[in-house]
Amino acid sequence: MPTGSRNDQSPETRLHLSRLGLIESSSGLVYALPSDYPPGHFIDTHCHSRAQLLYPRTGVVLVTSTLGRWMVPAEHALWIPPQIDHSVEMLGEVHMLSIYVLPDALPNMAETVRVVALTDLTRALMVEAVALPQNSASEGRAGLVMHLLLDEVATLPELPLGLPFPSDPRLSSLCRRFIESPSPHLVIDDWAESLAMSRRAFTRAFRRETGVSLSLWRQQACLLNAMPRLAAGEQVTSVALDLGYDSVAAFTTMFKRMLGTPPKQYFQRTAG
Repeated sequence: MPTGSRNDQSPETRLHLSRLGLIESSSGLVYALPSDYPPGHFIDTHCHSRAQLLYPRTGVVLVTSTLGRWMVPAEHALWIPPQIDHSVEMLGEVHMLSIYVLPDALPNMAETVRVVALTDLTRALMVEAVALPQNSASEGRAGLVMHLLLDEVATLPELPLGLPFPSDPRLSSLCRRFIESPSPHLVIDDWAESLAMSRRAFTRAFRRETGVSLSLWRQQACLLNAMPRLAAGEQVTSVALDLGYDSVAAFTTMFKRMLGTPPKQYFQRTAG
């Protein structure tokens, strides 16, 4: 449950705390809520007994836990399993839709936090869900909307916008320093040498701790740094050069490989 906030007395925080109580006392399979937050608003570490699908329709949301950091651009969503302690920071003005799901309603869903791509149908169903009376009967039109929404959520594809953190303190320290100044030129041998490990032992340890290779993790870290800046309208050239890419083309190639489309087209699509 909540432990406070940087904005303890703000109306948004008081509303968030009261809504958490309603969510916990709800008996329905799905509890859906809209929320509006000003730029920079911060919700301190909390958890809930239900899973949450967090969907920012505008702005960018940064979710942090001991397991990692997940950046959620507009028109994407974050799946947060039950009982995961996490904090939420709003990058820009955020209009958010959230659905809170009883664990038994989706027993086969991932038990890890993950960013997912939304379909047009899922977006439409979430808009409809927040407009319905909460705790309404599970039959009739409301029941059809909620059950179809659950079916859609179970099929959403994961996107590489998370940044898992190793639990090993030495690896975690290296990762935290890197995200303060990410670069595409990270050298595995340098990290391995700093921990007095062979390259092979280091790469095995890193994958065991994070579930991904250091190369993929580096790209995710660069993407995590770039996305809020691009979403705010900063030029691709400026972002690419600040991150240390040798050319805009190299940055665009990485972006397209990770998200399936070049930056300009990507943000035109999510703005539409």
